[in-house]
Formats: sequence, C-alpha cells, structure tokens
Amino acid sequence: MHNLDLAPSRSIRQHLLADFTALGIHPGDLLLVHTSIKGLRTPELSAELVIESLLELLTEEGTLLVPALSFAFVKPENPIFHIKETKTCIGALPECFRTKYAQCRSLHPTHSVCASGRLAHAITEKHALDSTPVGERSPFRLLVQAGGKILMLGCGLRPNTFMHGVEEAAKAPYPLANQKIPYTLILEDGRQIAKEYFPHEFGGLEQRYERLEGLLNPNELKASPVLGGTAYLIDAAAALHKGVEKIQTDPYYFVSGKK
Repeated sequence: MHNLDLAPSRSIRQHLLADFTALGIHPGDLLLVHTSIKGLRTPELSAELVIESLLELLTEEGTLLVPALSFAFVKPENPIFHIKETKTCIGALPECFRTKYAQCRSLHPTHSVCASGRLAHAITEKHALDSTPVGERSPFRLLVQAGGKILMLGCGLRPNTFMHGVEEAAKAPYPLANQKIPYTLILEDGRQIAKEYFPHEFGGLEQRYERLEGLLNPNELKASPVLGGTAYLIDAAAALHKGVEKIQTDPYYFVSGKK
C-alpha cells in the first residue's frame, strides 16, 4: 500500500492515473470494473474521481463497463425492470456511473451493464437476446471477444460477476434455476416487453471466485497497489478459458458448501 502524500502538486487523480497505468490499464482498453471505494482507504476519494480518472486514461478510444445489477430490487414479487429508472444495488460507484456517465445500459432485469466509450453500444445491445443473467451475448461474455480486461478495485477477487458467465459457459450444475420467471422490461421510450429468464439460484453455495488466482499466471492476473488498497487486473479471455476447463474437471471448484 502507498503512504499517500496528497500535496497539491500530486493530487489523488494523479495517484490514480499513475497506479492504473502501473497495473496495466492502457488507452483504448475495454475495461469492466468492480469497485469498493472504502477498500481504497482514501478519505477524500469519490466515485466521480475514480470514474473520471478511468475515462481519462482509457480515452475516447477505450470503453468503460460497470455492472448495474438490480437483483435486490427486481424480484419475482416485483418483476419490473425500467432501463432508465431502475437503480443498481451494488454500491455507490455503479449508481454514480449509471446516472452521470453511462451512454448505454444493457437490457436485463437483474444483471444489466452500463457502458461509456467507443464500444458502449455494440457491447450492450445484444444482452436482451439472452435468457440467462450472463449469457453469451451479455457484455460480460462479449468482453472476451473484444480482448477486454476486468478490474477488481479495492474489493478483492470474490465479487466478480464475470465468473457467472464462466459458470454458464461451462454448464456448471449449480447457478441457474430450473424454471424461467416472467419479467416486464420497460424501455426508455416507455414501451414494455414481456420476457422470461432463468434466474440465479445458488441455494446454500458460497461463491469463491478468488480461487481464479490459482489458475492464472502473472500476465493474466496482476495485483498492484492503488491508493491505499489493492487492485487486480484480469485478462478476461484467460479467465473464461481456464475457468471453464477447471469447472469441466471439478464442477464445484468456484463454490463451497451444499446446495
């Protein structure tokens, strides 16, 4: 961890840009980010500052993706998702990105993704065609085809939604319910779409996505300080391919407990 000297000549933004660059984030990258602001242990830090630093580093040629998960609000007893109004339920930064910076949001009742940048529309537009949370046309899975990276910023490796796509691709025996649930999707122009989805149903299983670290080499998963915390940068293609291979030989590798 850094001992920060936050003199006027070296602002938090400058620290962020330097730390992100040292970690391996470059202009033009396609980057999916999970963040815990608290985990970066910097009192003056804000969600806006993190987002703006990432967008500055990525430039207009890059694309920033932030999960906008809404599973806490969109449930079987309230199965309505409004692409413009439904809030995220996974922290301050995703909600800040959704309301202030995102150009697009993918259409999924519980596992949407917001995006800003060159590939924002292309990587979010096909999610509506899937019937599972992290299917092959979701932004999480399209991240692989476009050579994307995953940034786990101050939150450790466990809360990695991308790994649900690994489980789906490997046909793991546990993440999805056996029956679809009907939802109502409301578009920006007010039109409504009725669609059924297989929801997640992990039962008593605990997600253990930090175990990915044991499968990837240092070029595929890098760890480095960012401000007062630790960040991990993951090669999405390597995570998918090696994660799928592991599940096919050990189906419950990324979970613990009993369903």
